Amino acid sequence: MQIELIEIRDHLNRFAPFDNLPEQTLDEIARQVQVGYFKAGSEILASGAPIHELHYVRSGAVEIHRRGGELHNRLTEGDIFGQAGLLRGNKVRLGARALEDSLIYFIPGPLFQQLCDQFDSFADFVEAEGQSRLKSALEDSHGKASELMKIRVRKLISRSPVSVPLDMPVQQVAKVMSEQSVSSVIIVNPERRWPNPAQVQVADQQNQVMAGILTDRDLRTRVLAEGLPGDTPVSQVMTPGPVTVQADESVFEAMLCMLRNNIHHLPVLQRRRPVGMISLADVIRYESRSSLYLVNSIFNQNSVEGLKSLLPDLHATFVRMVADDASAHMVGRAMSSIGRAFTRRLLVLAEEKLGPPPVPYCFMIAGSMARDEQLLLTDQDNALVLDDSFDPDRHDAYFAELAQFVSNGLSACGYAYCKGGIMASNPKWRQPLKVWRGYFSQWIEQPNPETLLNSSIFFDLDGVYGNTALVENLKELLAEKASATPAFLAALARNALNRTPPLGFFRTFVMETDGRQKNIINLKGRGTAPLTDLIRVHALACGSKAQNSLERLDAIAATKLLPKEALEHLRYAFEFLSLVRIRHQAREVEAGNPPDNYVEPEKFSSSERHHLKEAFQVVSNAQKFLRFRYPAQPMARPQ
Repeated sequence: MQIELIEIRDHLNRFAPFDNLPEQTLDEIARQVQVGYFKAGSEILASGAPIHELHYVRSGAVEIHRRGGELHNRLTEGDIFGQAGLLRGNKVRLGARALEDSLIYFIPGPLFQQLCDQFDSFADFVEAEGQSRLKSALEDSHGKASELMKIRVRKLISRSPVSVPLDMPVQQVAKVMSEQSVSSVIIVNPERRWPNPAQVQVADQQNQVMAGILTDRDLRTRVLAEGLPGDTPVSQVMTPGPVTVQADESVFEAMLCMLRNNIHHLPVLQRRRPVGMISLADVIRYESRSSLYLVNSIFNQNSVEGLKSLLPDLHATFVRMVADDASAHMVGRAMSSIGRAFTRRLLVLAEEKLGPPPVPYCFMIAGSMARDEQLLLTDQDNALVLDDSFDPDRHDAYFAELAQFVSNGLSACGYAYCKGGIMASNPKWRQPLKVWRGYFSQWIEQPNPETLLNSSIFFDLDGVYGNTALVENLKELLAEKASATPAFLAALARNALNRTPPLGFFRTFVMETDGRQKNIINLKGRGTAPLTDLIRVHALACGSKAQNSLERLDAIAATKLLPKEALEHLRYAFEFLSLVRIRHQAREVEAGNPPDNYVEPEKFSSSERHHLKEAFQVVSNAQKFLRFRYPAQPMARPQ
């Protein structure tokens, strides 16, 4: 083979979609390639003109324009263009002009069609445009774990639930549970009194409304351990208003429900009617990553040292989820639920050590844990919202010690101290509700650089323990006030533009250099964080109380603030960048290294680099729209 053809073949082999083709196919392409040279400023393709070859940029730079002359894209070495025209009647869809002196390879149309017919990966690449490739890449990457999202809870129901009336004595309830071989029963409140208190009913009648549940554990801890008589009505020892799941929810949602609430029995409803009961064992059959087991282990620990000993299990759970091809959304929600479990257990241990709290409170989480987007590399962002009866002189010593205990415990469990002091151990972030309402109102009404930083942290918030109504109050205030304050939204939008995606003029990566002199990209700082920031602005503008970024996109879609296509692009880009970050952290853990957010694009395949560029381009386009949608307004000076 002539040396010129070898050089063409080797160059094609470096870039998608040619990098997955067999060598003999690359040889044939090289033999048929024609070469053209274009000076800077010269036209390569005119919109609407006939086209019969696929164009490949060997060197130089090319600009792609829409019919009206608007810039669509900039291409450089290894990029292709003209495929849309070849696939749509051999007419140029987007015009092309040489931005620099450029060398172009021409691949004949019949050969292009042959490659599409023979190689699915080639056809998928050329048929998909930009974010469509991201969608395809995500769909291809989600394997076994996606079954958790597809399987409905109703598939786990093996029998109708056993139910008993509110007034049945607990001794009789225990007999029913033994006879029916169940570890839990549903307590119902029928419209009429049952004629026989010992009668067992199947909860499939429309007039039966669930009032609560009772489990084996409840009988042990609430009846036997307390020495209650056998004729005690079950209504006095049941769990009223239990957490439930709808029959049409996914098994994954049921798993998360158990994770977040540390429960082993979950009533299944068809609307309001109980139709079954699923247990921890039912979900475990479909949940191979042990996150439920880990949460159960967390709540069984009685010391900080015991919790700390579970850190290897946390890492192993994360790696197993990645190995099972879990989506970024699934990983983030599961890891956040585990983080919440650590936090709750530490608060229980703190109260056991210090005694009951002197006034009601809520432990508030912020940042990625509140958004259900937490990964392995994370720090603490938390605060205490106290009841307005809080008196610093009489009560703060208790809450200061509680906050320090929890903060130290989280640090021991792998959740680093916040370098900015955004922790409940900081007196500024340990305040009664009225002070927090004042904080939020001031940040919204008088935005400045300092308060915008606080907003970007605390405006992702959730109550994790205690009187969660205190934090819900703040969510209500935020949703109502932010959407009605254009100056704040404009300031928050400008703040969201401080972190830009790492793309240069020609869509090449703008690299950073770490201490080891490697060319890297910070996937969080330059990818997922800017996306999170701009999605938050749109969600607040819509008055949404959603915290998770994907749920915020759903809320934005309901208001039609953004076009459907733009929302889909944001969704795919966020999931893709998160998934790349997750897989990188899993590889680091498996290699025995501490997880980080820094990737080296040169270690990626050509297709993966294309996907990364397309995802970063979504971020860039979304930031441009953000600037347009929320025009700048004067900012308040710091008080």
